[in-house]
Amino acid sequence: MAQPLLVGDLAPDFELPDTHGTPVRLSALRGGPVVVVFFPFVFSRVCTSELGELRDNLPEFAGRGVRVLAISTDAMFAQRAWAESEGFGFDLLSDFWPHGSTARAYGVLDESSGHALRGSFLVDAEGAVRWAVVNPRGQARELDDYRAALVTLGR
Repeated sequence: MAQPLLVGDLAPDFELPDTHGTPVRLSALRGGPVVVVFFPFVFSRVCTSELGELRDNLPEFAGRGVRVLAISTDAMFAQRAWAESEGFGFDLLSDFWPHGSTARAYGVLDESSGHALRGSFLVDAEGAVRWAVVNPRGQARELDDYRAALVTLGR
């Protein structure tokens, strides 16, 4: 596994399909901050809890002008079913093919199992990583860590 991105690194650009097959390109979102949230699997207990917490606190991100993009190596059809059942108000993007290429570019692909680790990256309006955290499988990220990162944007 490659080393995860660090604060100050330029976030690698990517274009991935959302749950309806519409491509989303990171560089097209320049001019505003984006939090890129990698997660292992749709419909899993910890992922559902983590992304549900982001969903329930989405106004905190929107209030600071931050767009949330959640990425897994699951197929977009599985992501769509999960998003519809959970009512997520942010984009789920499929890193299915080429399998895990975006997670690999961010240094969060577990090559032995083919899934993304729990990596989150706050990318500023110019495309630089302002905050990063990577947790192993089974260890949820803390909402308060996201909140602290959002404060660094000064908005």
